[in-house]
Amino acid sequence: MPIAVRGSHCTTGHTITDQFRAFDAHNPHVYYALERMAVLRLAAGATRIGMKDLFEDLRRELPHGVAGLNNNFTALYARKLIDGHPRWAGAFELRRRRAA
Repeated sequence: MPIAVRGSHCTTGHTITDQFRAFDAHNPHVYYALERMAVLRLAAGATRIGMKDLFEDLRRELPHGVAGLNNNFTALYARKLIDGHPRWAGAFELRRRRAA
């Protein structure tokens, strides 16, 4: 099922967090797809989930990939998934953030 991606352009002068927020606001389906993939992995017995693996699976799952899905967003999506599902905190490895 093709998914249109809007707001995928890189905005110079903005932080990664700003770019992530803009991308996520224009592409909420990306979060829902990552959430669905995490649910499936956890239901299959996974105890750890790699967000970069989810990103690559998402890119392969969609016929034309996901334009603008920046690997710099992996930590931010992991944090967003944990915020929405606190019981998943142990499934994702988080490091201290160095940038805003």
